[in-house]
Amino acid sequence: MQSKLLMTSIFAAAALFSVAGCSDNQAVKTTDGKTIVTDGKPEVDSDTGLVSYKNAETGKTEQINRDQVKSMGELDN
Repeated sequence: MQSKLLMTSIFAAAALFSVAGCSDNQAVKTTDGKTIVTDGKPEVDSDTGLVSYKNAETGKTEQINRDQVKSMGELDN
């Protein structure tokens, strides 16, 4: 009986962590009118002024100057 309870608890914890690990795509709108879809939330480096993100289309990590970003927000999936 305790073994079954332990397995159920482990399964529930694993399911919770897998759901919590998912992040929504974001849209970064640039000052020149482009929209970049990112995989997860972009990170802003206040020291360098760069915004780092993973491009959802290419899968590559890219950077853009904060001065070129008009807005950032979550996409409705």
